[in-house]
Amino acid sequence: MEQVKKIPARSEIPAEDKWAIEDLFVSDEAWEQELTTLEQASAAMAAYEGRLAESAKTLYEYLQQVEQVDVKADRLGNYCFRRSDEDTRDSDAQAMSGKYMAAVVALSAASSFATPEIMAIDEQTLQGFYASCPELERYRRYLTDLRRRKAHTLSSQEERLLAAAGEMAQAPDTIYGSFADADISFPDAVDGEGNRHPLTQGTFVSLEESQDRVLRRSAYENLYDGFAGFKNTAAALLNAQNKQLKFFADARKYDNALDASLDATNVPTTVYHNLIEAVHQNMDKMHRYVRLRKKLLGVGELHFYDVYTPLMAEVDRRIPYAEAKQTVYDALAPLGKEYQAILKEGFENRWIDVYQNQGKRSGAYSAGAKVHPFVLLNYTGTLDSQFTLAHEMGHAIHSYLSNRTQNPIDSDYVIFVAEVASTCNEALLMQHLLSKTQDKKERAYLINHFLDQFKGTIYRQTMFAEFERNIGQMTAQGKTLTAQVLCDEYKRLNELYYGPDMVVDDRIAMEWARIPHFYYNYYVFQYATGYSAAIALSNRILKEGESAVKDYLNFLSGGCSKSPIDLLKGAGVDMTSPDPVNQALELFGQLLDEMEALV
Repeated sequence: MEQVKKIPARSEIPAEDKWAIEDLFVSDEAWEQELTTLEQASAAMAAYEGRLAESAKTLYEYLQQVEQVDVKADRLGNYCFRRSDEDTRDSDAQAMSGKYMAAVVALSAASSFATPEIMAIDEQTLQGFYASCPELERYRRYLTDLRRRKAHTLSSQEERLLAAAGEMAQAPDTIYGSFADADISFPDAVDGEGNRHPLTQGTFVSLEESQDRVLRRSAYENLYDGFAGFKNTAAALLNAQNKQLKFFADARKYDNALDASLDATNVPTTVYHNLIEAVHQNMDKMHRYVRLRKKLLGVGELHFYDVYTPLMAEVDRRIPYAEAKQTVYDALAPLGKEYQAILKEGFENRWIDVYQNQGKRSGAYSAGAKVHPFVLLNYTGTLDSQFTLAHEMGHAIHSYLSNRTQNPIDSDYVIFVAEVASTCNEALLMQHLLSKTQDKKERAYLINHFLDQFKGTIYRQTMFAEFERNIGQMTAQGKTLTAQVLCDEYKRLNELYYGPDMVVDDRIAMEWARIPHFYYNYYVFQYATGYSAAIALSNRILKEGESAVKDYLNFLSGGCSKSPIDLLKGAGVDMTSPDPVNQALELFGQLLDEMEALV
């Protein structure tokens, strides 16, 4: 008899397992009232047009307004986007997000004069402003970083036009989110006994972790066949995304969209290219991992539906959420009592939306709201879910410390360092779990998970980054990103990265259609650089103790008060060098050695 495991409705989830969205606003009506004040801020900002260079006092007052409006917008945006992610089918929440975006775009257009005016202030005058108005020092870092991009700043009229196009530029990402999370559906996956399992983007990975190969294959084929049925729509969206990135890069006189993206966070593009080159130089280890997986699974052919299932099935078990929290808390003890106290606060005060419900956004993330972070999970009780909890709480505490330490205008850390704290937590969790067992099967199981982290975070994310770079170059050359073009390139990279022991079929060639990060503007490479930095930092914390922890907490508290490269150097890692990537992949090779010896 067939059994179908049902996903609960949002209303069926207990309150203690939902994030405390009321900490932002008590109701949608309260949010609506506050939104009107954001809309009114546009007029107040516009009143400064043509005046920013008249005196230090005027510039200071304007920047105060910017900071206050940013705090208000942060709260408003977090509420409507969190509401929308609770159930992507909720039309009211979608409408709220649309109203918020319209208000933000209007505000951006109303204040678009500011950057050209600030750029036009000569250096001698600006230094005089600092001398005559000591309060302006609060904004020195912000002004210095803004003026760094003077060559790519346009006239006030042109800036206003680009700002007004902002909402339209978000269309590919917005449409893709509705398509991938709300509209597309897939046939249930069927296991070896004929039982049916609901297949969504949220359940896909957990199904792929099953020991039932029939179930894994069914989920794999149904998911990618589902995307293939909309391949032209998906390709048109990704093509539009790359076109809009090229448009804004060209408008701001950058050589390409990659340069424009990385310049926004003050990261040299050599870091991006060095990552890909370093991974290419270590591709032998990835191919060796694939051969080991094929051997240990005992399959004649290794398929992509075989890459997530644990190699040591008898050790695999479900981890209750309460146990996962305690384990993560214990594992992060090397970071000190202050860090653990913040972690406990998040656990006990509903920072986390724990379980999947119907229509909920897939995946996991942390949103660093000023009131406190909000963490979205789709917890399933697997070891991977436990690591995801550690990962997202790393993001959350990074945001918490930066928001608590820095002025609002300096509190938002840039995306280049965003993945460091999260993956450092994962590395410490893994070392904690390994330290607690000498059982060969359990160690092999954990090392398998560690190997999968390296595979998924350094190799896989670098493959994504290379794909994103290559399709960006195609767009720059005037090539249309059709479904065939995208599938051909994606399949080629899978063959390069996974090597001859993996069956690279036409279904995996459609995987690009289910990766939301391709709409994040050259984001994914930072998972790989962040993981490499995190391995170095976790090793230093475990070896050196208090002094390393002090440097690390200073890094977490830094926000964007320094360049991301300098922030990491302060914590002991130089990402302008390929050394952190090479050292991380050297550890990957050592783990392969131990895994082979254990099994």
